[in-house]
Amino acid sequence: MHAFAGQLRRMNGGINRLVHGFAGEHALHATDVQALAAILDSEEPMTPKRLRELLGLTSGAVTAGVDRLERAGHIRRVRESADRRVAHLYYASDARSAARTCFRPLAEATEAARARFTADELSAVVRFLAALNEELSATGPPPQAR
Repeated sequence: MHAFAGQLRRMNGGINRLVHGFAGEHALHATDVQALAAILDSEEPMTPKRLRELLGLTSGAVTAGVDRLERAGHIRRVRESADRRVAHLYYASDARSAARTCFRPLAEATEAARARFTADELSAVVRFLAALNEELSATGPPPQAR
């Protein structure tokens, strides 16, 4: 267990360095970058409410973050339904190149690491990470947001 925890912390630290670098280059908060990732990874259109739930933030914090991301050109806020109160958040296609450039070291490191494993080993790694994410999702929002 100690070995897993240590390796996960090291990986998290490396990813956080990239996140903070991207945030600094684009005058964003690290939480804004987490929001961008959530919007990018969402299988359905993201809403501010869902973003608040995923990140464990207050409504005000999400509104401020979405406003920053929209002003910076990273996302589009679209009102697509008859209910004008519902906004969907989309990653702006023009902003993807900036993210790709900043996070290229992560993609390259991932590919180099992947090359060291067989397809069966990678399948087990993906299953483990999916199970870990499932367990973490079941823990709910951070205590301060409950």
